[in-house]
Amino acid sequence: MSGKGPAVFLEQDVSLPLIHVGISTRSGADDDPPALAGLSRIAGRLMRRTAGGQSSDEIDARIDRMGASLGLDAGHSGVALSGVVLERSFGDFIGLMEEALTAPGLKEDELQRLKRETRAELMEVLDSDQHLAQRWFLRSVFADHPYGRSVIGSERSLEAITTDDVRRCLAREFCREGVIFGYAGALDAERAERVSQAIWQKLPAGDGAPAPPPEPVASGGRRLVFVDKPERTQTQILIGGIGSHPRDPDHFGLMVANTVFGGTFTARLTQEVRAKRGWSYGANSSLGYDRQRQSFSMWTFPKAEDAAPCIELELDLLEQWWQRGILEEELDWAKRYLIQSQAFARDTAAKRVGLRLDEILNDLPPGQHDQFVSLVEAVTLEQANAAIQSRISLEHMTIVVLGTYSEIGSAVRAAVPRLTSERVVPFDTE
Repeated sequence: MSGKGPAVFLEQDVSLPLIHVGISTRSGADDDPPALAGLSRIAGRLMRRTAGGQSSDEIDARIDRMGASLGLDAGHSGVALSGVVLERSFGDFIGLMEEALTAPGLKEDELQRLKRETRAELMEVLDSDQHLAQRWFLRSVFADHPYGRSVIGSERSLEAITTDDVRRCLAREFCREGVIFGYAGALDAERAERVSQAIWQKLPAGDGAPAPPPEPVASGGRRLVFVDKPERTQTQILIGGIGSHPRDPDHFGLMVANTVFGGTFTARLTQEVRAKRGWSYGANSSLGYDRQRQSFSMWTFPKAEDAAPCIELELDLLEQWWQRGILEEELDWAKRYLIQSQAFARDTAAKRVGLRLDEILNDLPPGQHDQFVSLVEAVTLEQANAAIQSRISLEHMTIVVLGTYSEIGSAVRAAVPRLTSERVVPFDTE
């Protein structure tokens, strides 16, 4: 990273004539106005598809001639324009990226086309039981917090987005203070700095990196949200709440403990639900993070008739994990697994630069990915078990079930002890 000018990260690897390029922002869907949810995603895609005032077909043809790929990913905390190109075509490729960032056409007809495509994606979400359950889980866990809003947006918010909104969004996100350049592959540092500087100087000045969203807080007691969808022979079940963040001193303790509980095919949750009872092919628990804590969740998808006993078992396993913790031999196994798996997170230059960007974009402690092995090794049994009780709430918990309420609703409700509230929502509720 240069001291003055653009922030540039490079992982050089000349073994193949390929260069990975990413230009990421520190502002994303979290900063979209609630009434314009999905704006960052629409704006980034429109920017990419109207680079230099060209049509999307012309741009795609240019990319094909280079033997390259170029995509746009939008998340809660940032937007990334990224791709991979043959070394010989790098100059043309970075020129196209510069056109996208500094001279997008933002044509009205392309905006309307993007809106139609996004509406089709929203319809696909309604058809995907898994994605629909995940949407309602995040909406229920995070309520009015930005993490509870969809990055895609809604029918209503998409309709409200105008080209002027897109221009303001791009000026906010792709400004000098808000962008980070990342490269991996057959590129030297001098050229990486030079092309980054050329683009950076053409970007507008901004107000600095945006503040992170507020810290999400667990509340609401034990809530059951039943997403009612007709004729479901299989269900989707998500159970959990607020998790942890790598800034938390007990994050690695919880990571190790979760690996034991539901992080692998041999974990407790998987063995009890899948191997012993055959209720769900997949059964796992996971921890996520963004610039703030994301969710801890358990996910299963049993047949409708097995949903209630599966929920009862999951809640019982969760309570046992919380009360009794993990064992010494489980701790040792989980640490070995995490340490060995880390090799696959760093085995390419693109992955290594991705980890460096992750630290910046998600406000991680500097150098944490480099220290991963030592941080995992340092976790004690007492720390892992204390982290479970510190970060996992048995009181404030969301249970989302997608299924047919008339057939299994009563049984599901009875399977949740100490239930505070119940809500039944039609699956096509916006």
